[in-house]
Amino acid sequence: MAETTGARGARKWNVTHLPDQSGRTAVITGANSGLGLITAEALARAGAHVVFAVRDVARGEAAAARVGGSTEVRRLDLADLDSVRAFAAGWDRPLDLLVNNAGVMMLPEGRTAQGFERQFGTNHLGHFALTNLLLPYVTDRVVTVASSAHRWGSRRIHFEDVNLRGRYRPARAYAQSKLANLLFTLELQRRLTGAGSPVRALAAHPGYAATNLSSHHANPVVRAGMAVADRLVAQSDRAGALPTLYAASQDLPGASYVGPDGFGEWRGAPTLVARSAAASDPEAARRLWTLSEELTGVEWKAAGGHR
Repeated sequence: MAETTGARGARKWNVTHLPDQSGRTAVITGANSGLGLITAEALARAGAHVVFAVRDVARGEAAAARVGGSTEVRRLDLADLDSVRAFAAGWDRPLDLLVNNAGVMMLPEGRTAQGFERQFGTNHLGHFALTNLLLPYVTDRVVTVASSAHRWGSRRIHFEDVNLRGRYRPARAYAQSKLANLLFTLELQRRLTGAGSPVRALAAHPGYAATNLSSHHANPVVRAGMAVADRLVAQSDRAGALPTLYAASQDLPGASYVGPDGFGEWRGAPTLVARSAAASDPEAARRLWTLSEELTGVEWKAAGGHR
């Protein structure tokens, strides 16, 4: 169902091409705002039952009421592994689609409930634990929202200290967490393939999309500059959600990475894009998986065990 992307009037994939989602169930983390809310709205309108996995239930309920369709709201705080376990313990039915969307971006230094650096702990470890705990119920795919920021800075996982003690920089920590998202997807797909599972792991990034993430930057000067850029350069949040929806609905190979097709992948229609060499390193992916199991206490479980 994907459309061509030629320059002269060719049609490009957009939300109107989203296939019918009737009978499917999707869990979306951070669905109460930004890209998560747009993703939830599109899937619900296409007929899916959408579960808003959110930290603030009241805000989630307000967002779900605006979306309409078949929805429910469940509490999930990715910065607290006890909350992740509680969410997963309450799940008891097949799950077609898990969208690991929620995230934090370039915050002042902080720690999760278990003491991990907040961006790595929320963006990667929380989703790592959630995915593995829900995986026995997943029947189709896991889509994790990454970022072109995985190319920033040192372009590596700081295995010697993923919490960056004494070396914390907001951008460094964010880049590491987004690189972790892509390595997680790579290793998850390797394990799914090895287990003979039909479930696919994919990743997507929104390009430069105007969302509320940039409003939390640790540096007020940078925060103000990003607010201006959001108005002048960024594409809309609706356009930014398209790569996630494309990854969630199209017949793509496992471990695919979807992003905008425009210059620098800043904006445009969704298409398959390349990841960095660091994000394609299978040894780093396996090492990160092992470390993540040790840090979270959550281990690999093959998909589809509760169909």
